[in-house]
Amino acid sequence: MKTLPEDHPLRRLFAGLTEHSFQCSLGVADPGLIDYLSGLLSRFLHADAVYRVRDGQGNPLAEVAEMLVEARSLPDGGRTQREVYRHIGDFTLFWTGLFPEALGRQRSSWSKDSFISYTLSGKQSYLRASQYVDDACESEAPILFRLSKDFEMCAFGLNQVRKEWEQLAASVGPGPAKLIGTR
Repeated sequence: MKTLPEDHPLRRLFAGLTEHSFQCSLGVADPGLIDYLSGLLSRFLHADAVYRVRDGQGNPLAEVAEMLVEARSLPDGGRTQREVYRHIGDFTLFWTGLFPEALGRQRSSWSKDSFISYTLSGKQSYLRASQYVDDACESEAPILFRLSKDFEMCAFGLNQVRKEWEQLAASVGPGPAKLIGTR
């Protein structure tokens, strides 16, 4: 999966919007949390990243209920299981914070996800992912725990990020080149 370089204009835009929204709207000055959330926005630019969890046949899973089943089917304590739980947290936070209106439409359909809470699933998934203790995961565990504990605040903050980027887009007019400052 391809990620944006650190100096990419969209990555810088997301970092600035996230920092501004969390510090000014919420009074949250937590560089690790802000970096994680702006990184989430950069990662989820690509649909492949949003729908990266796959079933046994390699088909992308688009419902949280299916992702939870997949996570539970993996061996306990493995890094892969942790990554699936982390992804479920990211997925639910992304949709809850940035596009809550899409969740309302989804709940009106007959999908498995219409019977679960994205907030509760996200909080529980981040908590499970934060409990893995191997060296490769240790540095991220406190951020994942914080996302579990403060999921609703982070969703609200991401909604503020969306409002800010919509205001920015309206002020610069049409065209992605103007929005990110490139030609």
